[in-house]
Amino acid sequence: MSKKKQAGKLKQHVRPAGKRLGLKVAHGEKVVTGSILARQRGTKFSPGEGVRVGRDHTLYAVVSGQVNFKKRQGKGIISIM
Repeated sequence: MSKKKQAGKLKQHVRPAGKRLGLKVAHGEKVVTGSILARQRGTKFSPGEGVRVGRDHTLYAVVSGQVNFKKRQGKGIISIM
């Protein structure tokens, strides 16, 4: 009979770290130029006025102001007022 217990399968599985995707600001929040507004895979949210898209589809502010969320044709749009 074995003296050691068998190692479980769970020890072999290592989960990758989360990518921290999603919205980083709320509606009406004040932001400065260069602030990241949303990290996303694909364009779940579209850029509006005062917002640009990075090469990994990150939305960031190009002007300072208040964040505004709205929907156009079922697509979320983030802009800076």
